[in-house]
Amino acid sequence: MPELQRLRADHAAAVLAFELANRAYFAASISDRGDEFFDQFTEQFRARLADQETHGGAYYVLVADDGSVMGRFTLVFTEPGTAELGYRVAQHVTGRGVATATVHELCRLAQVRHGLHTLRAATSLKNAASQRVLTKTGFVPTGPTNPAELGGKPGTWYQRDLTADNGPTSGSPWPITQPSEK
Repeated sequence: MPELQRLRADHAAAVLAFELANRAYFAASISDRGDEFFDQFTEQFRARLADQETHGGAYYVLVADDGSVMGRFTLVFTEPGTAELGYRVAQHVTGRGVATATVHELCRLAQVRHGLHTLRAATSLKNAASQRVLTKTGFVPTGPTNPAELGGKPGTWYQRDLTADNGPTSGSPWPITQPSEK
């Protein structure tokens, strides 16, 4: 059974493998991370861990039984009580409800673990799958993105009020662990 885990140093190799294996797939609907991301992966990964330690964000990975990463899910804290949600799931698990279930669980964690009341997320107009995930998990469109926010691609901002009863109520399908638990 997949497990949602807070990002840890020992996830580095699996995260890099996930990004490399899905690079072309992601680039079809979201901005490509570029060669620089892969060239500087170690430094950027360490920066994410440091950001998490200083409470600038919360970073999660959905890990399969074999240790591979099925998805990345991020909360970047933008102002008190608010964060921007980002996520990407591996091509081989799309269409199975993995993103929807995990975003739903992240909404719950955002409120109970991180004390947030609002989540925002942006998606390109070409990314119909992400738009469906957001609407299924209680997000509502709030307006267009600035072209620079999505690497020049037109898109839409979505928002979810975590204090309102506007999302699914079922529990998480994934066990959740903290970095110190594994």
